[in-house]
Amino acid sequence: MNNTSTSIDIHDGDWTDGTLTQILTFTLNDEEYGVDILQVNTIREWTPITALPDMPDYIKGVLNLRGDIVPIIDLRLRFSLPEKAYVATTVVILLNVSYLDKDLVIGIVVDSVSDTYTIKSENIKQKPQVGEHIQVNYLKGLVDVDDHLVLLLDCAKLLSEQQLEQVVELD
Repeated sequence: MNNTSTSIDIHDGDWTDGTLTQILTFTLNDEEYGVDILQVNTIREWTPITALPDMPDYIKGVLNLRGDIVPIIDLRLRFSLPEKAYVATTVVILLNVSYLDKDLVIGIVVDSVSDTYTIKSENIKQKPQVGEHIQVNYLKGLVDVDDHLVLLLDCAKLLSEQQLEQVVELD
């Protein structure tokens, strides 16, 4: 990891403001995704969690993190990818998100953690506009890292507003 003394701001919306951003990357179905490292709370190995009834299949359940109830989202299922058994490299990345001026934590199940990169915000390309049938609303953009594209996630859009409100109520 490249440790520099450059100040890095949390980017809630537009990552193309000319600053440096550090991202944590992870794999999902042999594709590499990234999140702003300042949103990462913790990375945990997969352990069984408490299932909740009547939830979408991609919400695997919740865990208790130091008194906070954290929903766990299987990104494979959220993105309509084939289901895969959890193995030793499967991890849960706990992410800090804001909703209605409330700080929340959500967890995402991913195949494995890849790396961290420091990128220039100006190198982030806008998400593609590919039509109404392909969902890209979870993406903030794309960036070319080491000759491959990394899809940058908009973590606050992994759950619907209604689901985020339910998380606020659980907390």
